[in-house]
Amino acid sequence: MHPLPLSAEMDFSQNSLFGYIEDLQELTIIERPVRRSLKTPEEIERLTVDEELNDIERAVYLLSSGQDVQGTSVVANLPFLMRQNPAETLRRVLPKVREVLHIAGVEMQLTAAASFLTILQEESVSIQTYSHSFLHIILQHVEHRDAGVSNAWLETLLSVIESLPKETLRHEILNPLVSKAQLSQTLQSRLVSCKLLGKLANKFEAHIIKREILPLVKSLCQDVEYEVRSCMCRQLDVIAQGIGTELTKSVVLPELIELARDESNSVRLAAFETLVNLLEMFDADDRSQTILPLVKSFCEKSFKADETILLSLSLHLGKLCHGLYGILTPDQHLRFLEFYKKLCTLGLQQENGHNDNQIPPSNQEQEKRYASVRKNCAYNFPAMIVFVDPKNFHMELYSTFFCLCHDPEVPVRHTIAICFYEVSKLLSSGVYLIYKELIALLQDESLEVLDALVDHLPETLELLTTGGESSVQENKLLAVPDLIPALTAAEQRAAGSLKWRTHEKILQKYACLPHIISSDQIYYRFLHRMFTIIITNNVLPVQKAASRTLCIFLRYNRKQEQRHEIIQKLIEQLGQGKSYWYRLRFLDTCEFIIELFSKSFFCKYFFLPALELTHDPVANVRMKLCYLLPKVKSTLKIPADKHLLQQLELCVRKLLCQEKDKDVLAIVKRTVLELDRMEMSMDAFQKRFYEKDLLDQEKEREELLLLEMEQLEKEKQQNEGRQSSDKIFEKKQRRDSKTSAVLPKTIPMSVAGSSSCTPSTSKEVKKSKLVRSQSFSSQALHPKYGNLEKCTGKNSTTGYATSVSGIGKSVLSYTGTEFSL
Repeated sequence: MHPLPLSAEMDFSQNSLFGYIEDLQELTIIERPVRRSLKTPEEIERLTVDEELNDIERAVYLLSSGQDVQGTSVVANLPFLMRQNPAETLRRVLPKVREVLHIAGVEMQLTAAASFLTILQEESVSIQTYSHSFLHIILQHVEHRDAGVSNAWLETLLSVIESLPKETLRHEILNPLVSKAQLSQTLQSRLVSCKLLGKLANKFEAHIIKREILPLVKSLCQDVEYEVRSCMCRQLDVIAQGIGTELTKSVVLPELIELARDESNSVRLAAFETLVNLLEMFDADDRSQTILPLVKSFCEKSFKADETILLSLSLHLGKLCHGLYGILTPDQHLRFLEFYKKLCTLGLQQENGHNDNQIPPSNQEQEKRYASVRKNCAYNFPAMIVFVDPKNFHMELYSTFFCLCHDPEVPVRHTIAICFYEVSKLLSSGVYLIYKELIALLQDESLEVLDALVDHLPETLELLTTGGESSVQENKLLAVPDLIPALTAAEQRAAGSLKWRTHEKILQKYACLPHIISSDQIYYRFLHRMFTIIITNNVLPVQKAASRTLCIFLRYNRKQEQRHEIIQKLIEQLGQGKSYWYRLRFLDTCEFIIELFSKSFFCKYFFLPALELTHDPVANVRMKLCYLLPKVKSTLKIPADKHLLQQLELCVRKLLCQEKDKDVLAIVKRTVLELDRMEMSMDAFQKRFYEKDLLDQEKEREELLLLEMEQLEKEKQQNEGRQSSDKIFEKKQRRDSKTSAVLPKTIPMSVAGSSSCTPSTSKEVKKSKLVRSQSFSSQALHPKYGNLEKCTGKNSTTGYATSVSGIGKSVLSYTGTEFSL
C-alpha cells in the first residue's frame, strides 16, 4: 500500500492513477463458500406439516414431534386456541404443553407464563376451570431454577390469586406455604413464599391471618439470609393493611424496629421504606417515641453508608416529613429542613469553590448518583413547601428552588419543571416570587426541560398573572417583563430542533396567551410568527397547531383593522397561494374557523373563498374540500343564506359533471349523499338544533361585543383628548380673564358641537356602555382556553341581537356567562 500524507492534495496525473490501481489490486476479495441450501432434505421433511390438519391437530403434532421453535410457537398461540375451541384445547393441547414444559428451555417457559396470564385476563374459561387446568402447572414451575423464569411464573400466580376463591387459595396455596417457608427449603422457595404471603394477607379474615400467616411472616423476618429478610420486610406494609392497626402495632412494628437495626444495608433500607409507608397507621405517640428516633438515626448515618440509601432517603423524604408533621419540635423541624437542603446541593460546588461539609464526587458514577439524589429532591419539593408552610417559602426554600432550577444536570431541571405548576399553586399569592425561575426554565438549553414546563404552561401563566396581590391584570403583567421574549425564544428554539412534537405542544399551549397578554402584544410578537410557521414549516402537525392558534389569536383580536389584515392574508397567501400545500392548509384553517367562530363570521369571510377551490387544478385539494363541504353547509342559515346555499349546490353540480379524477369523483358522490341527508338550520330556534344555535348565538354576540369594545375605547381616547384640550383652554381663559367662574360651564358645549341631547346625558350613556364592555372583556378573556364551545344553559334565548347598540344593552344579562377559549 502507498498511504498518502494527510496534507497531500489529490493528484490525478497518470503516474498517480497507476499507483491507485495497484493499491486496489492488493485488496483481493476472499470468496467464502456459500451454503446453497439452509436446510437438508431430512430437516425440511421433519419441519413439514400436513396442510389438511386443523389448528388443534397441528398444535398436538408440533408439540409431539416438532422442534423447540415450533413448540414455542404453539404455546404462544395458546390464547387463540382457547378462544376458538376451549374444550378441545383443554382436552388435547394442554396435556401436551404440560409434558413439554418439564424439559422446555427458558424461551418456552417465559412464553408459557405470558400465555397463561393472557388466558386469565381474557376470561376464556371460568375461574373454576382455570384453577383446575392451569393452576397446578403454574405452581410446578414457580420455583424454577432460573430466576427470570421463576419471576415470570410468580407474576402469573400473583395475578391468578386475585381471582381465585378463598377455599382454593387455602388448600392449593396457603397450606403448602407452611412447608415451603421453612429454613430447610431453598432460597428461591423462601423468596417466593414471602411474596405469596404478602398477596394472601388481603384475602382472608384477620383471625386466619393471625393464626396461619403471621407466624410464617415472623419466621421469614428472622431468616438467616438477608435477601429473605429484605423481601419479607417489603411485604409488611401490605400485610399491615390486611390485619388492621392493633395487630400492626403489636406484631409488625416490633419486627420493623428489629429489621431497621439489621446488619445488612438492604434490610435496613427496606425497613425504612416500609416505616414511611405505614406512618399513617401509627398514632402520635408511636411516631414520636418509636419511629422518629429510628428515622433520625437513619438520616444521620446515610452520608456514611452506601449511596443507594441516600437515593431511597431522598425519594421518600417528602412523604416522611408529611407523616411526621405535627409531632416535630421546632429544632427537629429545622434539622429535617436543613437535611433536605443539604441533599439538594449534594455533589455541587458552592460559589466559593468548596462544598459545605460535603464530600465532592470522586468519579463519574458517584456524580450520577448524586445527580439522582438531587433529582429526587426536586420531585419532593412541593411536599417540602407544605412542610415549611408557603408563607415561609421566600425565607426557607427560595434559594434551594433557585439551585434546583439552575442545576447543571438536565434530569434535575426536568423534574423541577414538571413540579413547577404544583409549586405555583401552593404559593398562591406569592407566586410572583418564582417568575424569574419560570423565565430561566423557558430559556433552558434542554428541550426536555422546556417540554416538561410547557405541559402546564397555561395554568402556570394564569396563576402568575392573577395570583398576585393586585387584581388589575395590567399591573400584574408588569411583574413578568421578560415573559414575551422568553416565550418567543422558546418557540424558536423548538422550531430549530428536530423534536417537532415539542414544537407542536408549544404552539398548542400558546393559545392561552389572549388571557395573559394584550391583543397588540400578540399581534406584533406572535400572530405573524404563527403565519410564518404555516408557510415555512414542513411538519403537518406543527402547521395545524400553528393554524389553530392563529385562529384563536384572531378570535380575540381587539382591532378590526388588524382582523381584516389577517383574514385578507389568509385568503390571498393560503387560499390563493401558488403551492397546493398552502391551499390545503387554508382548508385546515377554514375547519378551525368553523369550530371557533360563529356561522355568520365564516359565511362572511371564508365561505366563497373556500368554494373557489372546487376549481383547483390539484386533485388532493379538491378531495379535501369535498370532505369539508358538510361542515361548510352546516354554517348556513335559511332563508338568510339562501344565496350561499345556491352557490354551494352549483359547485357540487360542477364537481359531479366535470370531475375527471376517479378518486375525487367517488368522494364527491358520497359527499352529495351526506349533504342531501343534512337538515338545514333556520334563523329561528329549532328544538333539534337548540344547543348548537344557542352556542352560535353566544359566539356571534361575543364577536359583536368585541367590535363595540373597540368603538368605545376609541371614543374614550377621543374624550380624554378633548378633556385635556378643555383643561388647557380653561387655564388660558383663567389667565386672560378675571371673571373665570362662568367659563368652565360653557366650554363643553362649544367643544362638543351641536347635539340633540345634553352633554351630561351623552357622557353618562357612553360611560355606562364602556363599563359594560369592560365587564365583558374581563369575563370573556379570563377563563381557560381549552373550551371555546362551552355554553351554559343560564343564558337568555330571546333571539339574536340585530345591532351593536342592542348587543351592548344586553351585556348586563350575560355577566354570569363563562366565555372560554
